[in-house]
Amino acid sequence: MIRLGIIGAGAVAHFHAASAARISNVELAAVCDLRPEAAERVASPWGASVYGDYLAMYRDAGLNAVIINTPHALHLEMVLAAADHGLHVLVEKPMATTVADCDRMIQACREAGVSVVIGQIQHFLPEKLAAEDVLASGELGRVLMIRDYRTTDYRPGTRPDWFFSEAMAGGGALMNIGGHCLDRSIWFGGAPVESVSASTLKRFGVPVETDGAIALTLKNGVHVSISVVSDAAQRLDEILIVGEFGTLSCSPHHGTLVRRDGVTRTVWEPRPEDIQEGFFLQLQDFITVLDGGAPKVSVEHARHIVEVVLASYEADKTGRPVQLAEAGESISTGRTLTEVG
Repeated sequence: MIRLGIIGAGAVAHFHAASAARISNVELAAVCDLRPEAAERVASPWGASVYGDYLAMYRDAGLNAVIINTPHALHLEMVLAAADHGLHVLVEKPMATTVADCDRMIQACREAGVSVVIGQIQHFLPEKLAAEDVLASGELGRVLMIRDYRTTDYRPGTRPDWFFSEAMAGGGALMNIGGHCLDRSIWFGGAPVESVSASTLKRFGVPVETDGAIALTLKNGVHVSISVVSDAAQRLDEILIVGEFGTLSCSPHHGTLVRRDGVTRTVWEPRPEDIQEGFFLQLQDFITVLDGGAPKVSVEHARHIVEVVLASYEADKTGRPVQLAEAGESISTGRTLTEVG
């Protein structure tokens, strides 16, 4: 039996807790948060203990593994402490706020003989898995271009205050929301990033970016454009993948393939339980890693996303493209998608 702890009792913690309850060899043993009432709301349906100090939870709760669901800048210290206590770790994205911190996390867990997996949820959402199947089938042919856009809300009061602190969050909408777009675009594009151009905008009087646009060239020549906009009239979350033989549009509301010959077909239809299913599949993947399997998403891929976000900030600051010289072919982009054609 794997005794699991959760640090951070925000909205996402409820998805993790419900997922743990569906896996027969996992017990949610403890939940930790500085707000005892929030921790109790996550813990009580499953009979888990409540802690206000994560080190005490590491020491006393008899855990095998922990999910870290906290402000981004706290990931490093919590992962290092987990490694010291011999605990396997699932960390919510982004992995960390600097590439150096990512490297320290990887090294510490390797030396301690424990696993660290990053919660890149895009790889487990049913509509993205349907898109992965289409790409793997060869029906799109070689990917030529990707357009990814998402609307969000970065007005004060719309999310916890720490999201508006560069020190705690590592950035604004690009680090938080844009990270999802980068994750799936690099994954579906099939190669790491070679160069980045970007621009950002700060609105609503907050100190971090609320809007941003990123243009990427992947190492295989695929062009990617990403836009994140706050306070739009409509909530949008869509990726458009243009291939030699067809175009695939994918969002939480639809999955549609249009072939070169004009034939259109639906590749995925939404269900109310899809977001919970994504967290369940992600936790299943983590448990598989603890049993000796390979993760669906490598830590090198998660590290690369942080690297690209930070390169985007540099490109915005200097007004010039940034070349990611160290983004070699060894960077994993999740499951390998074979180019066809």
